[in-house]
Amino acid sequence: MNTGWIIFIVFTALWHIGLYGMFKKAGIEGWKAFIPFYNTWCMVEKMALSKKWFFFQLIPIAGQFITIWITIKFVEHFGRFGFWHHAATVILPFIYFPYLGFSANEKYAGKLVVDNYKKSGAREWIDAAFFAIVAATIIRTFIFEAYTIPTPSMEKTLLVNDFLFVSKFSYGPRLPNTPLAMPFVHHTLPVTKGKSYLEWIKLPYTRWFAKPVKRNDVVVFNFPVNDTLINDEERFGSKTTYYEAVRQLGRDRVWQDYGDIIITRPVDKRENFIKRCVAVGGDKLSVVNGVVYINDQPQQLLPESQRYYQLQVPANAGMPDKEQLNEWGIAVREDQGDLQQFGNNLLINITNSEFKSMKLPAGYSVTPYIVDLKSLNFPAKQLYPYYQANTSWTVDNYGPVIIPKKGSSIALTADNLIRYQRCIEVYEGNKFENRNGKIYINGTESTQYTFKMDYFWMMGDNRHNSLDSRYWGFVPEDHVVGKASLIWFSWEGGPRWKRLFNGIK
Repeated sequence: MNTGWIIFIVFTALWHIGLYGMFKKAGIEGWKAFIPFYNTWCMVEKMALSKKWFFFQLIPIAGQFITIWITIKFVEHFGRFGFWHHAATVILPFIYFPYLGFSANEKYAGKLVVDNYKKSGAREWIDAAFFAIVAATIIRTFIFEAYTIPTPSMEKTLLVNDFLFVSKFSYGPRLPNTPLAMPFVHHTLPVTKGKSYLEWIKLPYTRWFAKPVKRNDVVVFNFPVNDTLINDEERFGSKTTYYEAVRQLGRDRVWQDYGDIIITRPVDKRENFIKRCVAVGGDKLSVVNGVVYINDQPQQLLPESQRYYQLQVPANAGMPDKEQLNEWGIAVREDQGDLQQFGNNLLINITNSEFKSMKLPAGYSVTPYIVDLKSLNFPAKQLYPYYQANTSWTVDNYGPVIIPKKGSSIALTADNLIRYQRCIEVYEGNKFENRNGKIYINGTESTQYTFKMDYFWMMGDNRHNSLDSRYWGFVPEDHVVGKASLIWFSWEGGPRWKRLFNGIK
């Protein structure tokens, strides 16, 4: 059984056992403590609260806070009004409830004690602020989180400064690897620029009620190669990764020049990326002339995904400007590189729907632009898995690559090690050694390896302007944060009203 499930079951059992003891002290039949919702009904009745509070628990999301409030009120009926008693009720009920239920020093005091107790104004504010933070943290960690699109890699499915809700429940809520962290901050404190988390406690990967990521889902995930980084956002960060710098300059040079700002991050504190999942574990992926093939079948061209096309301009015609292109049904953004001169022609970055609906004057034509190794407009970058300098793979003609699947096995050949060693060693935490051509995993000579996790292949919808799996490889399942589900706001010099409350396809 998964370690996380064992922890969850133990904590839940202790919570209910403690509540059993508390019920007995309050004069409620103990068995009622073990029945979900009926136990809170019994608490509401015993405390003579309005029955509406029981039904408020059924409201999605907000209902969790009502349940917490009911248990806090029940603890107050034991004469425990202190801040730390309430904090223990919210954070450590699996320890605190058994103490209240079975300690000889704790008695059920009843409603009279509660009615005679008055909180100070300051205490009311402190309690309200604390439990608001706790509630918001629970929502952000386990239910949904707000996310802002920072780059055009998903255009025009998602635009820069689209504000999204990301569902954590779509794939199952993931426990944080670093539970001791500043609320509402990802990995860096806003003023001091120090770490926003402590690594005194590290939890193993645990996902409750796990559900699979599906092909074509738009997924938020932790950037896998952000485990080590040169902590300089202007020059490096996630734009030029530590590993890319090592390939370009050599490890010794990188540590000599940047060693004082090289840091590591746990999985849940790595940079958040958003891309489309184009392949899942067990798939064979290839890209042929810009078209993604999964298991040798061409995939649907999404209407709002972008790529570059070559616009041939007649010899006797002038180069069209942005306004002329708009008249022809071609919307480009020069600040994002959507319009580039290419010899006597133009490169235009447009969606599939724009390509089908544009109306060009006589003599003009448009063809898909295929990046090759000699392309001047797209300088060659090393593509995963970094075979050698003369590899023929490009962003438009790539693969094939088999995506690792949990439970599947591979032979530890030289070719497979180039592709999958990082999965085996880094993502799945094995000790990997190559001794005179023989492979040892965790000290045992091995000729094959069985994967412990599912992996995914992520690509941006803006196919020629996306730092995605073609450059850095697979996304392990423990890096998956959630599914992008709803655009709740969008801004570009003012609200983009038509995008508000749109679902994400």
